Amino acid sequence: MNLRNDWLISEIEALYTQSFPELLYQAQTVHRQYFKANAVQAVTLLNIKTGACPEDCAYCTQSGHFKTALKNEKLWDLESVLSKAREAKENGAIRFCMGAAWRSIPKKDRPKIEEIIREVKALGLETCVTLGMLDQEDAEALKAAGLDYYNHNLDTSPDYYKKIITTRSYQDRLDTLEQVRNAEIKVCCGGIVGMGETREDRIAFLQQLVNLPKHPESVTLNQLTPMPGTPLENTPPLESFEYVRVVATARILMPQSYIRLAAGRNLMTPELQALCILAGGNSIFYGEKLLTAENPSVAQDKAFLETLGLVTEESCMR
Repeated sequence: MNLRNDWLISEIEALYTQSFPELLYQAQTVHRQYFKANAVQAVTLLNIKTGACPEDCAYCTQSGHFKTALKNEKLWDLESVLSKAREAKENGAIRFCMGAAWRSIPKKDRPKIEEIIREVKALGLETCVTLGMLDQEDAEALKAAGLDYYNHNLDTSPDYYKKIITTRSYQDRLDTLEQVRNAEIKVCCGGIVGMGETREDRIAFLQQLVNLPKHPESVTLNQLTPMPGTPLENTPPLESFEYVRVVATARILMPQSYIRLAAGRNLMTPELQALCILAGGNSIFYGEKLLTAENPSVAQDKAFLETLGLVTEESCMR
């Protein structure tokens, strides 16, 4: 299958809306061309600085604009981060992702972040961070520290984005992704479905991802976990098969990318998660928290993977 970055909405819609069995068949067929059928990648995400974020992302408890029960925390010290990284490695994670609730990296904190990246990498783990917007100097400094991946999500379609976030533009996000690529850091990029958007928005969101200059190496697909105190706390849940369609369509569009099942798995049945894996999802977050959202425990995930006959591997590519 040829990799493309020029997909039309009509082409993606035709994939997305075909019969469910045909969509899953195509997604699984594409998946097996590039990845092992029975392997998934396990990564762990840790919040290393919590709350007081100046952004107003409507889904996020860490925004300083909303009254939530979240307790603000300063940037973690190095040894506390390394303790969690060692634990993640012992549990089978191959990548350690770290998030800080910033609009962009404070210059005074960047040396601390660089040291954390170096020391986590020295443990034999891949490193990933999500720290808000980057300029080129930031990106190059993180690369020099040994950063493997940078996560920066587009969240949703350009049109619906305006209803979710007002403090940062869609172009700001695209610009940060460009800085990451220019620094030759691998890109982790995805979004959130179930925020009240339409199917057309979900298709337009997938178009944005696949038509980036290079497909993200990791595509993180979150299902909204409504959080108390946020504007989206009463959002009705997304219909289950709709999320599977997003996963399957992403697999077909971006055949060499890891498709990561992220936030919202704690709200899914094991059967729904199995459908997502059949649809081409081949990466999960290990650990009981995803920043501030609940996640299945490591024990639950290990039992789930064993039931399906799946193994965790650093590289699931053929």
